[in-house]
Amino acid sequence: MAGVFDIELHDGDTVNQDESDDDVIETREGEYDTTPNVNAILESENVERVQLSEQNVNPGQEKTGPQDFELCKILGEGGYGKVFQVRKVTGKDRGSIFAMKVLRKASIIRNQKDTAHTKAERNILEAVKHPFIVNLKYAFQTGGKLYLILEYLCGGELFTYLDREGIFLEDTACFYLSEIILALQHLHNQGIIYRDLKPENILLDGEGHVKLTDFGLCKEHIQEGTVTHTFCGTIEYMAPEILTRSGHGKAVDWWSLGALMYDMLTGMPPFTGDDRRKTIEKILRGKLTIPQYLTPDARDLIRKLLKRQVAQRLGSGPSDAEQIINHNFFKHINWQDVISRKLEPPFKPSLKSADDTSQFDEQFTATAPVDSPVESTLSESANMIFQGFTYVAPSVLDEMYTQPRVVNARSPRRGLLGSSHSGSLHNFSPRTPDSHLRPSSHFQQHRHHAMGHNSMEDTEMMDVGQLPGHV
Repeated sequence: MAGVFDIELHDGDTVNQDESDDDVIETREGEYDTTPNVNAILESENVERVQLSEQNVNPGQEKTGPQDFELCKILGEGGYGKVFQVRKVTGKDRGSIFAMKVLRKASIIRNQKDTAHTKAERNILEAVKHPFIVNLKYAFQTGGKLYLILEYLCGGELFTYLDREGIFLEDTACFYLSEIILALQHLHNQGIIYRDLKPENILLDGEGHVKLTDFGLCKEHIQEGTVTHTFCGTIEYMAPEILTRSGHGKAVDWWSLGALMYDMLTGMPPFTGDDRRKTIEKILRGKLTIPQYLTPDARDLIRKLLKRQVAQRLGSGPSDAEQIINHNFFKHINWQDVISRKLEPPFKPSLKSADDTSQFDEQFTATAPVDSPVESTLSESANMIFQGFTYVAPSVLDEMYTQPRVVNARSPRRGLLGSSHSGSLHNFSPRTPDSHLRPSSHFQQHRHHAMGHNSMEDTEMMDVGQLPGHV
């Protein structure tokens, strides 16, 4: 996908090889001025002067900023910033509840990899629209911070439900896995690897359906046969080829799906140790032990997803998710009903209102929400890194500026050419920005070993825990 941060340069001396005389305009001498006096034209009464303002420059784009949102609760906090529950106080969606992710620019630009990941997540959030992926509503920035306004998912993390239940029944796991599979399939079709599938990054909406969040470790532009070497993710769910840095592709997400399925059905990931080194050792060489109380279909799917040899792993082929969708574990699933959100969720969040935060950690929600001031402002050149960050979702703009504007502009040539045209009609339609970008994931750690920053040259961003909710 083309991001706004990619600049394509064109040769200004390009010659049109398909020239012809078909569109030559025949004129008679004296019908036009060969040496026009520009100053005289500008001073002419026929020139209309217009003061530039936000009202007449890019009129189809809604302007948003921190002042348009009221802070309600803190949903999470970490090294790069905070996630707030906010209420929109302006515009057509006034009163709507969102999640606002705030990132400090100064913290991000210290590391080139973090900057790249921030841009990538922003790109993906704008480009990817799917029933089981969190939806980006707005993006804007100030001198020192980046703001992402996401849909508020009041159901909280799947982690919370799994932690409370201990294990899921196979029918329950089947429901969540089916929605997750379709979300991952959509990402893969867009050339995106997710790379951080775990219960903390799976949120539930008010009805109990799945939404994938936190695209900070995603990799774009991965097509069939393409590999990348980034060492990132949460160890318990990492595929062996990431750990060995031998190059990995989309199949890493299917390993993580297998680890997640095992976690759902047994209460813990398949390979765990007392520390990171021992956990990695088990992932690379440990024996996979699958409890006998699981059905044969469940055991078979887990075994085929957790194949260390990538070529043998289910979903590693060109058909990607279709291999998994067709597995016997999902024999009772109507996949059209899944994508249509017609299946009944096993857990429906118990909520009092649309702004209910009861499914989030009280450690954060009980704290007074304050968007702390920026300690330092970036230079103009440093701020250019984040050019193109602003975004307004098309759904927000659907009903804005739908009527054409008539501008009675007088032509400066009228006096010179004797033209009878008295004005012109201009249709102004909303223009969706072609921008993209992304914020990095660096937040609260739950039960898993998450990777910290590594200064090695071939290392990109390491996950050191996730912001609960919307990171």
